[in-house]
Amino acid sequence: MRVLFLGDVFGQPGRRVLSAHLPQLRAQADFVIVNMENSAGGFGLHREAADAALKAGANCLTLGNHAWHHKDIFTMMQDEGTYPIVRPLNYSDPSTPGVGWRTFNVRTAAGLEKLTVVNLLGRVFMEAVGNPFLAMDDLLERDDLGTVFVDFHAEATSEKQAMGWHLAGRVAAVIGTHTHVPTADTRILKGGTAYQTDAGFTGPHDSVIGSGRDGPIQRFLTERPHRFGVAEASRAELNGVFVQIEGGRATGIERYRYIEEG
Repeated sequence: MRVLFLGDVFGQPGRRVLSAHLPQLRAQADFVIVNMENSAGGFGLHREAADAALKAGANCLTLGNHAWHHKDIFTMMQDEGTYPIVRPLNYSDPSTPGVGWRTFNVRTAAGLEKLTVVNLLGRVFMEAVGNPFLAMDDLLERDDLGTVFVDFHAEATSEKQAMGWHLAGRVAAVIGTHTHVPTADTRILKGGTAYQTDAGFTGPHDSVIGSGRDGPIQRFLTERPHRFGVAEASRAELNGVFVQIEGGRATGIERYRYIEEG
């Protein structure tokens, strides 16, 4: 099984480059996971963004700390047949809408294979949520998950690396999201777990992690709040990883980056 994972889609530029470029990549993967955490104006997911991602070839949409920003998400989560959305698993309230993991039957050259996609939310420098380590331990007690692929949406690199080692040999992949900058620590951990601290984002290239440059620069210069908006860049980038999986464990991982010409 070959899985393509694409990092945080950010605003209209991210949606545009995803719609334009993912169809070209689709034939290279059996299954595509796209983090849509920032796809609606930089915050959360709405129906328009979800429809565009699915049309472009995404099979599963993951989220993060802005999961609840748009009211569309609540109705989309109720329509599981149309919208294969996975929100963070580790919300402590059992009545939280949606699901934190979802199992898919993936058609590969070898036949149908079972793939479970999990979304976790970090706790360091983030809003208070349940313990993602314990949440994964509980989930992995199940014996019907098949291959497990984890999108860990977290701020701290230390927390992401700790999760990678905690799950090494127990899942096929732990790929980080949230910080929007692709890291160069792509590797396979012991036991066949593909790992990268952050996949990078899919959004405006000439920006400060997706925002127009002036707002963040003025905030750092003046030490006062300034409004951030999605950068109106002439070009966008798309970042992610391809993970090759055999027998429920990773045998290869490679970074992928595409930048539009200016």
